[in-house]
Formats: sequence, C-alpha cells, structure tokens
Amino acid sequence: MASVLETPDGRYVVVRGRLWRRQRPDLTLPERDRLVQKLMDARRSVGAAKRSGDAGALAEARSAVDAAKHGLGERGPVWWTDGAPDLNRHLIRNTPYAEWYAGLDVAPGLNRADPLR
Repeated sequence: MASVLETPDGRYVVVRGRLWRRQRPDLTLPERDRLVQKLMDARRSVGAAKRSGDAGALAEARSAVDAAKHGLGERGPVWWTDGAPDLNRHLIRNTPYAEWYAGLDVAPGLNRADPLR
C-alpha cells in the first residue's frame, strides 16, 4: 500500500490532487476501530443493496455510511477549532496548500500523480 500524503497541519490527505478530510485525531483507538468497522459494514451493505436493486436498503446503507463518516470527522462540522474553513474535496491547486504541494519533492510510493495539475 502506498504511503499517504498528509498536509502539514494534519487536517487532510491528498489523493490525485484533491484534499480529503482526515479522521478526528481525538478519537481513541477503540472508538476509531468501532467507527471504521461500522463504515466498512455500511459500505458492504451499499454494495449488497445495489446488487439486489433494493432502493430502500440502499438509502439505509448510504445513511449508515454517512453516520460513520460523521463520527470519524470526515464529514459534518470540522474537528479543528481555529476557525479555518473546510477545504474537503477541493483541488489542492485552489487552496492555501497549493504552494506547499507544488514545492514537494515526493518520495516514491506517495500519490503525486495528478492529472488535474
């Protein structure tokens, strides 16, 4: 598995030139593991609902994914307290991280392939 490129402040990971919010750092390991397990279960349920064509089950499974992601801090209100905006899903080139990212000398294995640059 490739290493993950993290912003200097630890708020985001960079995937193909886009920022994705990281999990809350204040989660205990047992709580994080519990929420990740719920997320994986919910994602499996999404797949099963899609295969079965059950619209009600799909909506329920997607709601469970959303709840787990909110618990992990990847969605919903930001987990940091300094008033900085949420840049989740933004292209890094359009954010205050652009200069930092452009100046990186990324080691092999880190995801720097960026067709959007």
